[in-house]
Amino acid sequence: MLKSVTDICSLRNIRSMHTTGQRTIPKSEDSAYLNLFMLRKEKEKLEKEKGVAEKRIAGIDKRLADIQKETDELQKLTEQEKVKQVNKGPVIEDKKWKRMPLNY
Repeated sequence: MLKSVTDICSLRNIRSMHTTGQRTIPKSEDSAYLNLFMLRKEKEKLEKEKGVAEKRIAGIDKRLADIQKETDELQKLTEQEKVKQVNKGPVIEDKKWKRMPLNY
């Protein structure tokens, strides 16, 4: 079964000791303030990262819309040229060659 790009796991998806909240040393009551501080810092970092990702996605969406608009316009032009070619018939131009003397 094929996985889409969004289904593929990466290193970011691996749960670690930090993300699961596990500790090697038992929690003491004094560390609650430290834990609150660390969680606030992590939350701020993740919110900032989310904002950057949303801006990037918005930029990508805008560029995709521009590309779609441009391809639609070019598609219309090619269709118009095909219609002109069919209406004109084969184009045969009879050009005379220009000659130039070359002195060696």
